[in-house]
Amino acid sequence: MNKDQVKGTVKNIAGKVQQEAGKLIGSKEQQAKGELKQILGQAEKRAGDAEEVIKHANQAASHH
Repeated sequence: MNKDQVKGTVKNIAGKVQQEAGKLIGSKEQQAKGELKQILGQAEKRAGDAEEVIKHANQAASHH
C-alpha cells in the first residue's frame, strides 16, 4: 500500500463516521460533509491504486 491508498482509506472511514454522527444529531450539514469526505477519500485511494498498478507494470517491464 502507498501513502495515497492509506490516506484515502482513512479519509473514507472518517467521512463515514462524520456522516453517521450527523444522522444521530440530525445535522444535514455534517452528513453532507461526511459524504463529501468519503467521496474524496475514495478518489484518493483510487489514485493510489493506479500508482501501484503503474509501479508494478514498470517493474515487470524492467525485468523483461
